[in-house]
Amino acid sequence: MAPKHQSSLPPQAKKLKKARPTPASRPDEASASSNLPKEAEKEQQEAIEHIDEVQNEIDRLNEQASEEILKVEQKYNKLRQPFFQKRSELIAKIPNFWVTTFVNHPQGLVSALLGEEDEEALHYLTRVEVTEFEDIKSGYRIDFYFDENPYFENKILSKEFHLNESGDPSSKSTEIKWKSGKDLTKRSSQTQNKASRKRQHEEPESFFTWFTDHSDAGADELGEVIKDDIWPNPLQYYLVPDMDDEEGEGEEDDDDDEEEEGLEDIDEEGDEDEGEEDEDDDEGEEGEEDEGEDD
Repeated sequence: MAPKHQSSLPPQAKKLKKARPTPASRPDEASASSNLPKEAEKEQQEAIEHIDEVQNEIDRLNEQASEEILKVEQKYNKLRQPFFQKRSELIAKIPNFWVTTFVNHPQGLVSALLGEEDEEALHYLTRVEVTEFEDIKSGYRIDFYFDENPYFENKILSKEFHLNESGDPSSKSTEIKWKSGKDLTKRSSQTQNKASRKRQHEEPESFFTWFTDHSDAGADELGEVIKDDIWPNPLQYYLVPDMDDEEGEGEEDDDDDEEEEGLEDIDEEGDEDEGEEDEDDDEGEEGEEDEGEDD
């Protein structure tokens, strides 16, 4: 039995067949050409598998690094506590430190929520503390300490942010015990209801609604700003107006210097003009004397 692809044609016909392929030979050519893409595809698949193995090693190192960083953060969080305590004691000597800091913060997340009465209530805020939980990545708590005030009974208002084992964020907070007729969250709502529909959208919420808003704990920008930006160095935001004043004074001094220089230039030009006039007068007198001698 002849092989599958062996032809029974004479040698001359075979030569002709190689010179001008017949349709019968095309399957062999298609098979040969299709082998190349399969080999390339196999190489690509092997490369992908190797990349995945390498990536797994990178991920393993990243996890190890995160664990090491977490240990360092835990260590230094404990070391920072005495300094935070000392700073809080010093801040307590400055009236309205925290409300000023919140209002001055450049992102405006706090000031955007502050109505006039909210700001008045925050004048009784004497202390803010941020506490990260022991393992850090599970969440943190922000405590606000208030003096006796006409708005609510609480001495401390707190809001906590948690990550559960599955990584889902959640939050909870202190229930505010408002004094009679002083609930700023309801007052804000009533003000909005009395206004026009357009005004309702423009009217900001009360700052204190933040304590009751747990709708999207994972996207709580205000909590993140207080924890990561304001809390590490609140003094820089408390001093913002003073820095602006210094810059303004510097600009005024520059303007004064420019004005003085301008006046000096004018005086010098005036002196030059007077000198030229004196020279003209002298020349005129000399001309008259010459005419007298000629006579």
